[in-house]
Amino acid sequence: VQLQASGGGLVQAGGSLGLSCAASGRTFSNYGMGWFRQAPGKEREFVSYITSSGGNTFYADSVKGRFTISRDNIKNMVYLQMNSLKPEDTAVYYCARRSGINYYRRSDYDSWGQGTLVTVSS
Repeated sequence: VQLQASGGGLVQAGGSLGLSCAASGRTFSNYGMGWFRQAPGKEREFVSYITSSGGNTFYADSVKGRFTISRDNIKNMVYLQMNSLKPEDTAVYYCARRSGINYYRRSDYDSWGQGTLVTVSS
């Protein structure tokens, strides 16, 4: 599968931004999908996860209540709506396809998009 993330940009603190991830292939609906992010000088960290059907979602504590993950299995898309953005949300955001057991573990994802940069100014 190929993943293409988009929607990043520059936004002021308190603002909103929506990310999109387009997936190729006919098996998209069989897989859970996640968003991770990597800030400068830091390791890539889990942000959010959505099950294959979209029926369950999970979030890192740092974004809970501010970010919303969703998906459209007809369009082969996964989204991340980010509200009340903070400067510490600044990072490159990646979408990824889960292949392993743990949705929060980077190593349990086998396909990654190229990333899209989100910059939140104070």
